[in-house]
Amino acid sequence: MNSTPQGGPSLPQQRKLVTEIPGPKSRELLERRQRSVARGLSHVLPVFVAAAGGGVVVDVDGNSLIDFGSGIAVTTVGNSADLVVDRVTEQVSQFTHTCFMVAPYAGYVEVCEQLNKLTPGDHDKRSALFNSGAEAVENAVKIARHATGRDAVVVFDHAYHGRTNLTMAMTAKNMPYKEGFGPFAGEVYRMPMAYPFRWPGGPDKCAAEALDVITGLIHAQVGEENVAAVVIEPIQGEGGFIVPPDGFLPGLATFCRANGILFIADEIQSGFCRTGDWFACDHEHVVPDLVTTAKGIAGGLPLAGVTGRAEMMDAVHPGGLGGTYGGNPVACAAALGAIDTMLKEDLPAGARVIETLMLPRLQALAATHPVIGDVRGRGAMLAVELIRPGTLEPDAAAAAKVAKACHSEGMITLTCGTYGNVLRFLPPLVISQALLDEGMCILEDAFARL
Repeated sequence: MNSTPQGGPSLPQQRKLVTEIPGPKSRELLERRQRSVARGLSHVLPVFVAAAGGGVVVDVDGNSLIDFGSGIAVTTVGNSADLVVDRVTEQVSQFTHTCFMVAPYAGYVEVCEQLNKLTPGDHDKRSALFNSGAEAVENAVKIARHATGRDAVVVFDHAYHGRTNLTMAMTAKNMPYKEGFGPFAGEVYRMPMAYPFRWPGGPDKCAAEALDVITGLIHAQVGEENVAAVVIEPIQGEGGFIVPPDGFLPGLATFCRANGILFIADEIQSGFCRTGDWFACDHEHVVPDLVTTAKGIAGGLPLAGVTGRAEMMDAVHPGGLGGTYGGNPVACAAALGAIDTMLKEDLPAGARVIETLMLPRLQALAATHPVIGDVRGRGAMLAVELIRPGTLEPDAAAAAKVAKACHSEGMITLTCGTYGNVLRFLPPLVISQALLDEGMCILEDAFARL
């Protein structure tokens, strides 16, 4: 974590409010947005961005906001990291597109080589590149079904996997993701999540029971011989930053391996240094058969990947995978710059530093404010779950009030969770310690006012 952020030495790394939030220029643009952009696209903060880098986002009115959202875990290396900007600029000057399926280029191969090297496990791997996390998940399922000759896909409560038809079926939360968009793809089976805070009997019961309960349900309701893949986020993202108990993921992977089921880790939000390891699976040395990636992979440009065991990835016939824009050369250049930044700056260590600075203060907040029922997460992927004190009843209204208070004071933070009652914190891994400290002070004041 640097005092001088990547990609923005000329952008002051400070919070500065010169108007109310949103300011007059943002309000004017908001009116234009409402007249031209479809209503189904929502936004968290009604401010329009003029510049961003390091740990700040500057709006069109000149307000500089502290960024605890990273574009939903995308701008891990900052919004304008030097190596990303340099590589993208060079690539744009050479060519912007040929379509890898028509005339390939080295950048695509280099990104695949990096994914094969960095993802968990030292076995022989192959990768394929796509445009978005949902595309990556959908293609991972295609590969699993083709490789195994089976149809069923097992997913979990509170999961989020995307907005395409198949990934909506795999996603747990109805509103706003699924409402009115059915019917959905079939042969998707949902299991309870190992959710320590909400497991009947509490965290200790969850650790002792969850694996047996879930594998027993797979056996009884689906049949192991029918399951192509189990798809799980090692730390659930949109579902509320739910961290399963130690031992659950290794046990689930072992169950899959014993039954010829592919274990697919959806690392779209948790990958690329976010949790203090290169990938969240690394924490317990879990080696998935397939890994899906996106978000933090390319410093903000659209890119996603599926990486997996060579024999599984190569089971698909030529032409069975692809897409016109998948692995676009400019996005590949951005990914190579982002990965280079992560390596040179040791951003897994940066995420761990963020955890050591934020987690004790979040725990202190929970000790002071009984509205906080749980503090959880790992690295720079942290969250608090809000409840009505003395119960497990979700308090989405309190989460919304705290988030709004933070926004008005010039800090971007996000809510999530099946019940909308979780505040999640995803600062860029290059944020300065001073901004991190100031952001935590804003959060503490917001809870005090609540």
